[in-house]
Amino acid sequence: MKKIAVLASALVCASFAQAATLEARDCWVRAMPPNLPSSGYFTVANNGDKPATLTAAETPAFGMTMMHKSESKNGTATMSAVDSVDVPAHGTLNFAPKGYHLMLEEPGKPLKVGSTIPLTLSFADKSTLKVNCDVKSAATVGH
Repeated sequence: MKKIAVLASALVCASFAQAATLEARDCWVRAMPPNLPSSGYFTVANNGDKPATLTAAETPAFGMTMMHKSESKNGTATMSAVDSVDVPAHGTLNFAPKGYHLMLEEPGKPLKVGSTIPLTLSFADKSTLKVNCDVKSAATVGH
């Protein structure tokens, strides 16, 4: 029984160690009318020696949160869902307009410009990062 407790403790410490090397910042969400989907953006910095894999994001402010990637190929813009995105060791991953972004659907209530909403990022190693996202007017932020 003691071996199981030690193993469980080691796994928890490993998960915390990975999370400790990751930092989420500059999170913001586009305020949209309640009947339209919104989008979310942020940066994840990985100060660790191993890549990390972002596998999901969620917020209680929306019923559905999906990761997407926008691309332009031969003058045609496309958007597709992605299951995971790698954050390189000693590098950053940017979710920004015209690139990786969160699609936020089914808002619980209208978002107020100037408020914040919580966001939880989940990684393949079962670690999570929590970040608060500023709600910004769709009219004042670039695409």
